[in-house]
Amino acid sequence: MANDDKTEQPTEKRKREAREEGNVFHSKDIVTVAVLLAGTMILRLRITDIQTTIKSMFFEVLNLMKGSTQNMLSRHLMVSFALDAAVCALPIGLAAAFIEFVAGGAQTRFNFAKKALKPQAKRMNPLNGLKRMFSLKGVVEALKNIAKTVVLVVFVYLILKDDIVPIAKMIDEPISQANSQLFSMMFNLVLRICLAFSVIAAFDFMFQKHQYKKSLMMTKQEVKDEYKNTEGNPEIKGRIKKKQREIAQRRMIQQVPSADVIIRNPTHVAVAIKYDPERAEAPVVLAKGVDSVALRIIEVGEENGVPWIENKPLARALYGACELNDQIPSEYYGAVAELLVYIYKQQNREDIFG
Repeated sequence: MANDDKTEQPTEKRKREAREEGNVFHSKDIVTVAVLLAGTMILRLRITDIQTTIKSMFFEVLNLMKGSTQNMLSRHLMVSFALDAAVCALPIGLAAAFIEFVAGGAQTRFNFAKKALKPQAKRMNPLNGLKRMFSLKGVVEALKNIAKTVVLVVFVYLILKDDIVPIAKMIDEPISQANSQLFSMMFNLVLRICLAFSVIAAFDFMFQKHQYKKSLMMTKQEVKDEYKNTEGNPEIKGRIKKKQREIAQRRMIQQVPSADVIIRNPTHVAVAIKYDPERAEAPVVLAKGVDSVALRIIEVGEENGVPWIENKPLARALYGACELNDQIPSEYYGAVAELLVYIYKQQNREDIFG
């Protein structure tokens, strides 16, 4: 179906399915810039240690050359250089890997899609590869790579143009001073390249986000079909109703602490009632339930000091005749009024005698 027909915003189901298939928004250039910048900053912080290591390696070579055979020298240097290189590179490598994980995960919300790991024939089809190459996304990728190459060449040229004389003069300077100047030039070069690449990455971020949203767009017919399939599915309907019941039950339980009395039977039925003459002419049912719900009402009532009265016939009658937040029927006025008067008297007696 043509993309022009996809005018509807994606549904939550469409978004969820896309994530399950590994189709998530992701900009590789953002990750590249983050890793490059983080690696450069860590290299800058560790430059003194690296210079010290290089210097010690240089002196070690000189010392070994004085009294060692060629084979012993080669073996020893290989092991020594490998260990020193690992010490220098490991912190930078670990930091770069961590930054790559965080920068990538932050974009995808650390989505792990098992379906994306399964081999698919369409991925190995060379025709699909050619289509991607000549698609809008492929053209943009090519333009970005050209832009990166141009930026890299221009910045290297500018740095060398300005610093070619100082670099030539380093021959006459002490090794430590020459190293410091050379590392400083390299740091400035990489930092400028990072800043330039950040502009390209920002463009890539906006482009990838636009393309991702566009890929999830739906046709009107797709939205209608999804609605029919979803609403007509008994399992989904059941889950929706169950969720609605749970929400309604939580709201009901939250009203129990403000009740005047709980009428129970003794654990199978419970009805929480409140009488506020300023708001209603008759007592109102705040909560009601049987079995586990009744036990929960009683439990919350006890936790909040709501008095209760055991009256099996009245509890059953009110449970069957009343809806939540409705006034009790007139035929129960007398029975409920007697209970409320009794409760009020008990409360007044407690207030007087402490």
